[in-house]
Amino acid sequence: MSKQFDVIVIGAGPGGYIAAIRAAQLGFNVACIDEWKNEKGGPAPGGTCTNVGCIPSKALLQSSEHFEHAKLHFADHGISTGEVGMDVAKMIGRKDAIVKQNNDGILYLFKKNKVTFFHGRGSFVKAADGGYEIRVAGKEEETLTAKQVVVATGSNARALPGVPFDEVNVLSNDGALRLGTVPAKLGLIGAGVIGLEMGSVWRRLGTEVTVLEGMDKFLPVVDEQIAKEAKKAFDKQGLKIETGVKVGDIQVSDQGVTVAYTNAKGEALTLAVDKLIVSIGRSANTIGLNAEAVGLALDERGAIIVDDDCKTNLPGVWAVGDVVRGPMLAHKAEEEGVAVAERMAGQHGHVNFATLPSVIYTSPEVAWVGRTEQQLKADGVKYKAGTFPFLANGRARALGDTTGMVKFLADAETDEILGVHMVGPMVSELISEAVVAMEFKASSEDIARICHAHPSLSESTKEAALAVDKRTLNF
Repeated sequence: MSKQFDVIVIGAGPGGYIAAIRAAQLGFNVACIDEWKNEKGGPAPGGTCTNVGCIPSKALLQSSEHFEHAKLHFADHGISTGEVGMDVAKMIGRKDAIVKQNNDGILYLFKKNKVTFFHGRGSFVKAADGGYEIRVAGKEEETLTAKQVVVATGSNARALPGVPFDEVNVLSNDGALRLGTVPAKLGLIGAGVIGLEMGSVWRRLGTEVTVLEGMDKFLPVVDEQIAKEAKKAFDKQGLKIETGVKVGDIQVSDQGVTVAYTNAKGEALTLAVDKLIVSIGRSANTIGLNAEAVGLALDERGAIIVDDDCKTNLPGVWAVGDVVRGPMLAHKAEEEGVAVAERMAGQHGHVNFATLPSVIYTSPEVAWVGRTEQQLKADGVKYKAGTFPFLANGRARALGDTTGMVKFLADAETDEILGVHMVGPMVSELISEAVVAMEFKASSEDIARICHAHPSLSESTKEAALAVDKRTLNF
């Protein structure tokens, strides 16, 4: 006999677990299904983000940054150390412990909010009684029914054609987070977020890292001035990045991986590495969902087709996160999850793609929201720009990290903020002020006239806003 719920959420990643919790807060009887397993076979909710993405990568970035500071920068502060070493197993163990804390935290939140959790793979069976029958394939098979279903099944790493992930020599983000030793040479295909973050981790630990990127420009989605500043910093650190590359034959053996490629000059070259990380994007995960059983419409890429409100072609079926259109960002999935739950309750859920922030957690960090200068030029929008370097910021000097800048772009006539772009220390934390400002249609003068604590990195945000009107105070 099937178990009846008001709402069934398939997937407990950022979009799914948040949708389930918000729906429960709004009075729905909610079930959430997720198949991720920990090393003991137990439940590991949190999706890619918690298990093999956002959370573990930040743990490794933090560990490797501490290592680099101890090795290269402690002496600048008068701190003497002996020979600095890295216990990779302990670093990975710390990362795993942090992941488990997050897994357990989500399970606790389900209990707190009275969400019924089912561990297994959720799939459609049929339409039934004005709703849908969902099968849970786990240790025990269960059948659930509900009038409302939210699909939040996330995405999978895309492999190169003919070069499958073996997670030993050819690695996805999953294998890249589980390396047990420091490779002498590491290759990365794709200079996106995953490539740059993972490349930074292992470079700091002594690996010779080469990144091959097919696009002609480095970070083409980032404001060009900011991307150039970031590239200078990465070059100085020893992260070798080649753009305009065409990857050819890839040979995998017990000795490592050999990549044949043509560089931007048309020269035929070969890269021999111990490990190869492939980060060329992700694909929507609808495998095993049995969408055809109920006629759920997918696009040519396998993603679920939704409208602006995340409604699918089926009444009562919604989809959020990486499995639908839009940027594959955990916080985008969360916002959609909340919005869908509120729409089911008759409220007006809100997601504004124009104010979704993006962050690359390298050192320096890169963060942005809104349109870039090249986009404004292409759209024929008249704008004013203002920049302020961290070199002129007192807190950045005290931290010992003055790389980068903050950049404001504002409408030439109304002064409304159109985009804010940053590269430098802790800009992942600074970008939220710009998001709030843009969400409330603030002008650059609004930010310029707000008092910011001194000394703080956030003063650079104020100064960049002042720079739009060519009246910086500290530069």
